[in-house]
Amino acid sequence: MSATPPCPQCTLENTYPDGANYVCADCGFEWPQGAEAGAADDDTRIVRDANGTVLQDGDAVVLIKDLKVKGSSTVLKQGSKVKSIRLVGDGDHEVDCRMDAGNFMLKACFLKKV
Repeated sequence: MSATPPCPQCTLENTYPDGANYVCADCGFEWPQGAEAGAADDDTRIVRDANGTVLQDGDAVVLIKDLKVKGSSTVLKQGSKVKSIRLVGDGDHEVDCRMDAGNFMLKACFLKKV
């Protein structure tokens, strides 16, 4: 068993120390060697919208650009309002929401708090 912790971003174990950081060979993520205990606590993660405003569970947001839904012909239009978002800590999509077109996971960089 290796002494290096798994990557906090992709959770794979192909990591190695590089100076004062750990580096994931699979996704390229780097984090400080003293942060492995705090990396498991996702409750302290701060999610910001496109303007830098901090988002919280239950906020209402608006899409700032048209988004094509992968694997579908559906397009989420710019200006669509999403009520009562839920922040999630896993993966690169930070926001879970329900819209008229269905349930979606969105990146916060495409959202603006209302």
